[in-house]
Amino acid sequence: MTFRQRIAFLDVDGTIIDHGERIAPSTIEAIRTARANGHLVYVSTGRAATEIYPIISDIGFDGAVLAGGGFARVGEELVIARTMPQQATERMVDWFEQAGYDFYLQSFTDLFPSPGVRDRFSHYLDADRGAGGPDSVVDGGEEHPALRRFADVRPYPGEGIAKAVFLGDDETAYDRAVEAFAGEFHVITGTIPHLGRGAGEVTLHGVNKGTTIVQLLEHLGLDLADSIGIGDNGNDVEMLQLCGVGIAMGNAADEIKAHADEVTTAVLDDGIWNAFRKHGLV
Repeated sequence: MTFRQRIAFLDVDGTIIDHGERIAPSTIEAIRTARANGHLVYVSTGRAATEIYPIISDIGFDGAVLAGGGFARVGEELVIARTMPQQATERMVDWFEQAGYDFYLQSFTDLFPSPGVRDRFSHYLDADRGAGGPDSVVDGGEEHPALRRFADVRPYPGEGIAKAVFLGDDETAYDRAVEAFAGEFHVITGTIPHLGRGAGEVTLHGVNKGTTIVQLLEHLGLDLADSIGIGDNGNDVEMLQLCGVGIAMGNAADEIKAHADEVTTAVLDDGIWNAFRKHGLV
């Protein structure tokens, strides 16, 4: 039988780890076994590179799609950067500040938070802490690495920014951002469970995980039909639609599942392993 190499793109939050930041042992085994069998496995996340903590990166991946499609790397080499022009970044930041929303900007290697972001995430993490366990990103009372990064408030760079995350105090924040950024930016919501429509993510119009995966596959010389995208949230929709096979996690909302070709089990219920087994990667 002729070997068919597949390339899998895995979301992080809600797919590799749950929102309590736990990871199923079968997920680690699935990723390592698939790579040992000659397949490629990439992270595909809304996180920046600095937010890929060791419990994730130490599993071992062939590369990553980062910042919701803003960047792609093969191994550690940056091969795609879809960043905002300086004027666009400045307009976006001005609007956040005038609206009174906290926010942070993502470059390839760094985060640039507004002053209130650290305190907000401290509350979010406290709410999640009860769901944590021995396989969580942070064990034993250590300060979460996100809080250290969000404490580093400094001037925002005009160049090199691919994505912003905004954090509002009311349910109108997302709708206001969509109206303000229509035509220039791509705005999604729902990736921070605590905030719902009070928060969102912003990239340039047309920049998302799916379109960056298409560019990356062209760079790698691989067929889109051989790609598998697995995710659970709004920033995964285009990935699920464009990959050869789009697989929604069992814990995904119904509106996300509607964009997938199939549904696997939930994140801590061997979802990645079952998807990989079905498609012959393990």
